[in-house]
Amino acid sequence: MAMVLMKRRDLFKAAATALGTIRESRAAVDTSHQINTVLGPVSPADLGRTLIHEHVLVDVVGANRIGPGRYDGGEVRSVVLPHLKQLRSQGCRTFVDCTPAYQGRDPELLARLSQSSGLNILTNTGLYGAAGGEYIPEFAFSATAEDLAARWTGEFQIGIPPTGIRPALIKIGVDAGPLSKVNSKLVSAAALTHLRTGLVIASHTGDGLAAMAQLNLLRSHGVPPAAFIWMHAQDEKDRSFHRKAAEAGAWIEFDGISSETVDRNISLIQEARRAGYLRRVLISQDAVGFHVGEERGGYCPGYSFMFSEFLPHLRKSAIDENETRVLTVENPRHALTPSN
Repeated sequence: MAMVLMKRRDLFKAAATALGTIRESRAAVDTSHQINTVLGPVSPADLGRTLIHEHVLVDVVGANRIGPGRYDGGEVRSVVLPHLKQLRSQGCRTFVDCTPAYQGRDPELLARLSQSSGLNILTNTGLYGAAGGEYIPEFAFSATAEDLAARWTGEFQIGIPPTGIRPALIKIGVDAGPLSKVNSKLVSAAALTHLRTGLVIASHTGDGLAAMAQLNLLRSHGVPPAAFIWMHAQDEKDRSFHRKAAEAGAWIEFDGISSETVDRNISLIQEARRAGYLRRVLISQDAVGFHVGEERGGYCPGYSFMFSEFLPHLRKSAIDENETRVLTVENPRHALTPSN
């Protein structure tokens, strides 16, 4: 009898161990598809209404001059936090900060603002190669694409030094027209990083030619177009580029939404709807809360225009509530969810 009981205990123990292994395995799978916020990973379902391209602050002094002490974090918080709280009160749940390294990326500041505002705030890895390379640090010119990818992958795996905060996207930037040598390197580095992390590649892109060049280069590395966000697509006047990129599977971002651009952006969204690629469109404001070097950060437009003004105008233009949800909830969630 004792022998039978012992065997049963062993069986129960083995079953419990197996069940624990299965649970751990499932948990690992779930975690791999979570999205990094500055306060830790969350489920994609928890993103809610999302502004996918905004800035808490920017510092445009250039990569060779930027450094610690150029602004007071407390002052930034006092200026920006009320606007973030207002945004949260309007039902926005997630704020993607697209300020790249060497232009004022500050994960610790973002974490404090996230805690105080109740917003999910996301940050990025990568380098901004537009503006003729003004914001590329010296080491990056001699580094290889593999060198850069190793650095960016490290930020994803162990966090952005010294904070340990992990990025939710790869932010790069290229100039208009054919890709320069250094911009091609950044795109290749982003491709390698995506393949290792699953992070989406969000690129400040000068025009349609540059967008197509990036898509072609990404494909050559085995990166699908669905892993690419064409930022500032509204600046390309030839809308055939929008359709071509969207039909390939890329994300088309109209991010210059403000009181001056309402009609243009509604027209772009309506065109996307008619052409059948509304589910490839992302919208945001590209607003800056604090300009380093200006008194009290200069003019802060806030972040509420999208929800208080633009979306009501959009609904009046026959974009219904479900389509509005696609643009503000579903598309950002799909774009930001890691693909591996």
